[in-house]
Amino acid sequence: MAANKPKKTATKSKAKTKTAVKSEKTEKPAIVAAEKKVEKNEKTTKTEKKTEGSKFFKTFFAKKCDASENILTIFHDKKLYGALIGEVVGTMLLSIILLTLGVYQPLYMFFVFVGVILLTFGLSGANLNPIVTAGMMATRRMSAIRGVLYLLAQILGAWVGYLIVSAFVNAGAMGAELPKMTAVEPAYFWVTTMIEFFGATIIGFSFARALQYKRSALTFAMICAGGIVTALIAVIVISSSYIGLSSNFMLNPAVALMYQILPTGGNNFGDLLADIALALVTYVVFPVLGGVIGFYISDIATSLKDEKLEA
Repeated sequence: MAANKPKKTATKSKAKTKTAVKSEKTEKPAIVAAEKKVEKNEKTTKTEKKTEGSKFFKTFFAKKCDASENILTIFHDKKLYGALIGEVVGTMLLSIILLTLGVYQPLYMFFVFVGVILLTFGLSGANLNPIVTAGMMATRRMSAIRGVLYLLAQILGAWVGYLIVSAFVNAGAMGAELPKMTAVEPAYFWVTTMIEFFGATIIGFSFARALQYKRSALTFAMICAGGIVTALIAVIVISSSYIGLSSNFMLNPAVALMYQILPTGGNNFGDLLADIALALVTYVVFPVLGGVIGFYISDIATSLKDEKLEA
């Protein structure tokens, strides 16, 4: 009896060993399967992140205007001519107000902008400023050909407004003169340019945000006008209070050209061209660039918030 006990113990140990081996064999596939599942989930997550990133860029840089609109088709659209008339009339009205009141009446300007935007919104979308049109083109909300036509209409409207104001000034017997902007001095060139750039960025951002509410013309007009007035107040405070400059900005390249910002004389032809280039950089190039950046800032914020970018 005593001799059989070790055999039973040996049998039991063998059984335990076999059970352990079986459990190891069973556990290993389960562990491997779990590891593969984790790896698969990680790969799926990475793929989803890449897809989200590519989707973000595709949406951000997608063409939001009519893809079929080009120089061969656009002139067949009768709505285009109504839009151009709207841009001419709207910019003309703004030009008349700005040439008479200037930019130092923010409260009056708010109601003026609301009124003019409401008048022209249904016709052209109420760009009324090359800053806005450049931003619309850069963010692919507007085709290049439509944008160029809008820019020409805005310049034409500003010029017509200038002619109307000039006619009244010349007909008067008070010896009145059209207001002029302060010439850009070399010492304040970059300061003046950055003021225009900063104000234009605010305008571009405001207009891009207003597009999210374009289904309501009044809301759209209020946001746009509020953004413009905010930009005006900001540049007035910066230029007058901190730098000591006045009558040195306009925030609308089309109207600024009517303010006779381009010099007509100089010591020689080279100096004249240099002065013209400086004026264009300050009142045209950098404001347009600021408007484009304002649009992009708004679009980035809108995309990150998962809102739909409106054309």
